[in-house]
Amino acid sequence: MKSIKYIHEPTDLQCGQTVLAMLLSKTVDEIIEFLGNERETTLKEMKKVLDKAGVIYDANRKEAFFREDLPEVCILSLETPRCWHWSLYYHGTFYDPEHGVMDDFPVSNRKYYWEIKEQ
Repeated sequence: MKSIKYIHEPTDLQCGQTVLAMLLSKTVDEIIEFLGNERETTLKEMKKVLDKAGVIYDANRKEAFFREDLPEVCILSLETPRCWHWSLYYHGTFYDPEHGVMDDFPVSNRKYYWEIKEQ
């Protein structure tokens, strides 16, 4: 991983697939095909894709309050006003499938992350 190319989620239900696509330099369709799921993704599905891709990550969920709490690269699970939502943090920048490229978290009440270890 040397950089992230931003992808906007094709539908409101594909934030997980989109995060994985950005992280793995794949298309959303490739992730959907692998999972056999074009709707909301579970943590189990997210980990299945990471495992298949050989990505090393910390399987323990950690809570974040501020961006300074985050490691260099991580997948985020955010409780937004509408729903639980997947997002990606990469070297100081948030790549959010719904809200775009941002300097801080999208509006969210609770924030959890899984650290991605760079290879």
